[in-house]
Amino acid sequence: MASERFLTLSDVADVLNISSSQTYALVRTGELPAIKVGGRGQWRVERDELEGYIKRMYAKTERLVADNSIAESADS
Repeated sequence: MASERFLTLSDVADVLNISSSQTYALVRTGELPAIKVGGRGQWRVERDELEGYIKRMYAKTERLVADNSIAESADS
């Protein structure tokens, strides 16, 4: 799996340690870019897109923590 360009939704779920249905929801909402391939329209996520998603989630979490730290300091 480490050298493949595209990952299945199951592979992505394993990497993120979430359920397949949660992964599908990320794709359906556009939060995680993916493509449909093959006659049966199987979803694939490019490894670079997954890495970008992970980076965005780290940035979002950092902002959330920073915002909550400011709010907690003001309450003290």
